[in-house]
Amino acid sequence: MLPRLHLPDGQHLAYLDDGEGPDVLVLLHGGGLDHRMWQSQLGAFPGWRVIAPDARGHGDSSTPSSPYRLVDDVVAILDALELVRVVVVGLSMGAGTAVDLAVERPDRVRGLVVSGTGTSAPDFRDPWVLDIFATWQRAVEEQDPEAWIEGFARFVPGPHRGPGEVDPDVLAANDAMVRHTLATHILPRITEGRAPVQPSPVVDVNQRRRHVEAPVLAITGGGDADGSGSGSEEINT
Repeated sequence: MLPRLHLPDGQHLAYLDDGEGPDVLVLLHGGGLDHRMWQSQLGAFPGWRVIAPDARGHGDSSTPSSPYRLVDDVVAILDALELVRVVVVGLSMGAGTAVDLAVERPDRVRGLVVSGTGTSAPDFRDPWVLDIFATWQRAVEEQDPEAWIEGFARFVPGPHRGPGEVDPDVLAANDAMVRHTLATHILPRITEGRAPVQPSPVVDVNQRRRHVEAPVLAITGGGDADGSGSGSEEINT
């Protein structure tokens, strides 16, 4: 079982704490996934301590029941582990949280590596992405978990490839994580007639991100959908 940090609001955050060393790397997963998305990368950082949390509503962390911010949860883990300054790596939702951390608490961030988004308040405009969001909405209304999972799975190959062009192990890992998220954190609330509680974004981050001083490596996949309209390319590098 992963270590857990118990929060004042009665909820908890689960996190992976791997390796040893004076330098600390924090890995933040994408939405719908959990810390396991980084499993293949854990052995790539000898001499580093690696922290990989499960965000609320994901993995072994609590299902959120009241307003919260993902960035505050990351800070809570850093404080509990007495980690002062870290390098943060994030994908999609995790990348938005990483940028939020650099904006809200620049004293805690040595550097950023982000891919798939720029902030916790992205402005999605690509028709391909919007079609997936529409698929999810119909799946929720019809309480059809398989349709929701199928919609999510489209993100793995992206708009320009088919599933057959992706490593089967990646597809299987994605499916396992998404099914766990759906079964543990989303469906129970929907079946009770309650909407999932979404994280609150950081205020004015789209303006404040331009003043991030930490070194940034922003990655855009050549096979990904077009930018969200609030990408990390506007962060100073």
